[in-house]
Order: sequence, then structure tokens, then C-alpha cells
Amino acid sequence: MSLRAISPIDGRYADKTEALRPYLSEWALMKYRVLVEVRWLIAMSEHEGITHVRRFSDDEITLLRELAASFDDAAASEIKSIEAFVNHDVKAVEYYIKAELRDASLSDVIESVHFACTSADINNLAYAMMLRDAMRDVWLPKARDLLQLLDDWALKSADAPMLARTHGKAASPTTVGKELKVFSARLSRQLKQIESQTFLGKFNGAVGAYNAHVAAYPDVNWLDFSRRFVEGLGLSHNALTTQIEAHDFLAELSHALIRFNTVLLDLCRDMWAYISLGYFKQKMMAEEVGSSTMPHKVNPINFENAEANLGISSATLGHLAVKLPVSRLQRDLSDTSALRNLGVAIAHSLLALTSTSQGLSKVDIDRKVLQGDFEDAWEVLGEAIQTLLRKHGVPGAYEQLKAMTRGKSMSQTSIQEFINTLDIPGPDKKRLLALTPATYIGLAKELAQYDSAAGREDESVSIIPDLQEL
Repeated sequence: MSLRAISPIDGRYADKTEALRPYLSEWALMKYRVLVEVRWLIAMSEHEGITHVRRFSDDEITLLRELAASFDDAAASEIKSIEAFVNHDVKAVEYYIKAELRDASLSDVIESVHFACTSADINNLAYAMMLRDAMRDVWLPKARDLLQLLDDWALKSADAPMLARTHGKAASPTTVGKELKVFSARLSRQLKQIESQTFLGKFNGAVGAYNAHVAAYPDVNWLDFSRRFVEGLGLSHNALTTQIEAHDFLAELSHALIRFNTVLLDLCRDMWAYISLGYFKQKMMAEEVGSSTMPHKVNPINFENAEANLGISSATLGHLAVKLPVSRLQRDLSDTSALRNLGVAIAHSLLALTSTSQGLSKVDIDRKVLQGDFEDAWEVLGEAIQTLLRKHGVPGAYEQLKAMTRGKSMSQTSIQEFINTLDIPGPDKKRLLALTPATYIGLAKELAQYDSAAGREDESVSIIPDLQEL
């Protein structure tokens, strides 16, 4: 951790976001650019129609692949030194590769590095792979772990009755598990959309029309070759672009992450409120300090930390989603600086996932507090009573219960005395008399244990295959 870092991502929270560095740092961008360049050189050597690049031996292909696979800090420093001289980050990568090949058996093909490419050809593929791999290897596993934690919580608290709080007021009872399962289902739906994200790539030259390619080799099927090259990198081919890939898929991913963040934010705020009400008690760590002046405090800091990071993540993603797909005419460079902040947005979301998981692992249900809420909330049975009265056609059922219970605290005695006056069939009256606020939970327990995937009417939900390893 650097105490002089401006961003908390690389300062205070460096240890919590370091897993993203191999994918979303400037170092990673250089590495993925090298990967694209060497894979393009190899692809040309294997195409019979491209005659100026000879076919490479197995050892030469291994050497090229190793330029990316063994990319290290020394390589990154060399590229930055070149960039300082030429003032162009992608050209610096090209010059670095040429320098690495100059004393090898591939010295005869160094002028074919970056052949017919524009910088956007290299960058768009590099960014698409970086994001794909970061999501696959870091963010998605953390999100799945959180969902599993929520599901575990839902199961173990499925039968823990709790007063619902509609508009912040006591409402018909539910269970802790059912309310947590609601968030699990919501997050799961958003996660499936993120998992199904398509990552696009283009490789078609300065204005997206293969101008230089056709000038050099008019008989090569460049559209097909480009498609095979892009798909060989594990991406989906975008044939119709300007100089840049339009970034629409990045907007899609950004919006999907915003929706996930928003649901997670909702969970964090509810957990904060439940802790405030005493429904959850926080596990105390002997060495921790809750307040610098109030020794008794144990604060819900994990959920508050998550809330802050989710806000920053979504705000950044929101800007990127509306900025990146807009480019003047065939190209402007305003996307270049914006793209560098994708990692920042994802890192803040990752921090929130970590904080929320930590928060959930540090709380326990206080069943005594939950039960205590019910002792002074017999009025919540008014819904059940008026519904059974309606069932038997009693006129003004709702109005009777409204007059009796609205804004009032009812006791068990007053509720049961009223039930005994009702002219309804014995079995229904007996069932009402047996009800307590803690048992008036409907199907909440069953819903907490509900498998939403198995319960779908549509069984054709696709499972996203593992992304192709490079």
C-alpha cells in the first residue's frame, strides 16, 4: 500500500483490489497489447495468402507467445521508456516487440509487426480481453460467493419470524430468511445478465474498411480472416465499425453492473436498518474500536463502506455507459482516457462485494429482539381478520378493522375478544384465534427455501460456457 496514493484503490484498499491488477492496470494493458500484436503476427504467418510473412517454426511461435506470457515489470518499464521518447503508447509496444525480435530468428519479419493495424485495432481487443478476464477470474467469483452466503443465510433463517416494515412501520410478518432470499433472487437475475455479456472486437483498420489490407492483398478474404482472428482471441467479431469498436457492449456491461450494484446497495441499507432495529447483532472483535469517544459502539461499518463504494462504482459506470458509445464522426480520442477508468469502477464494485460479504459474516440474528417486536404488534393480524370476513361476505370488513386497529396498539386479549364476536364458521374462527403475529407468516418459510431456477416456467435459461482460454 502506498500512503501517497491519490486513489484509495491503490492506497487504503490496495490489498483488497490487488487481484484486479493483472487485468485492469496499465501494466495489464501493455501485456494484452503485446498479446494481440504477437497473435496477429502468428495469424498472418499461418495464412497462405499473406506471402510476405513466412510460416514460423514451433520454437518461433513459442518465442512469440512467451513475449506475452512472461511479460514482467522490466518489459513494462522498457515500453514506458520507449513511449516517453515517441509519445505514443501503442507504437511503443510495437517498437518493444521489434526490439525483442531483432536478435532472434524472427528478425526478418519485424517490419510485419503491427502490419495494416491502427492503434484502435490493438486497443479494442486488449480492453475486451482485459475486462472479460477480470470479470471471469475476479469479480464474478466474488459475486457468486456473496450469493452463496445470502442463500446460506436465507436457509438458516427461513423460520425466523420478523415484523415487516413497510413505510418503516410494523406490517404483516415475514421471516428473515425470506427477505434475504428476495435479495438473493434479485442479485442472481442481474448476475446472469452479467455472465451472458458478449465481449466484442474489431480488426479492420483505420476507418473500419480494410483499406490498407486490400491495397496490400486484394485477393485475401479480409472479413473472414478478421473474424477468425478476433474469435480466436475468445471474443465476438464486430464487422461494422468506424476506426473504433463502438463500445456499445461496454455500455451494456456498465449498465448491468449498475443494476447489480443498485440491488446490492438496497441490501446494504436494509441490513443497516435491521441492525439499527436490533434484529441483527454484530459480532464483537476484542481489538476493534467502534467509536473514538463512545466505547460501547459496534458500528455497521461494512455495510456503510459497501454503500459508499457502490455509489462511486455506479456513478463512474454511468458516465462510461453514456460517454463511450459516442465518438465524433469516424474517431475522436475522448474514449481513450475514459476507458482507463473501467478498472476503477469495477474495483469499487469489488470492494463493495467484499465489504458486504464481511458484514454478513459478522452478524447474528437476535431472535429475542425479533420476538419482542411481536408482543406489542397484535394489530398486524387485522389483515388476516378482515380477509376472512371478506371471504364470508361480511359487509364493511375492512372498515371495521381499520376503525379498530389503525394507529393503535392492540393486545392479544382485545384481538381475540373481537374474533370471538365474529359470525363466521367455526373452523375459520378457530384458525384466527390460533394465530399470533409470530405465526402469521404465510409462505415466508417456504419462499426462503425456494429455488428460483427450478421454479422457473421457462427451463431454457442458458448456462454461459467458460470463456476460451488464451
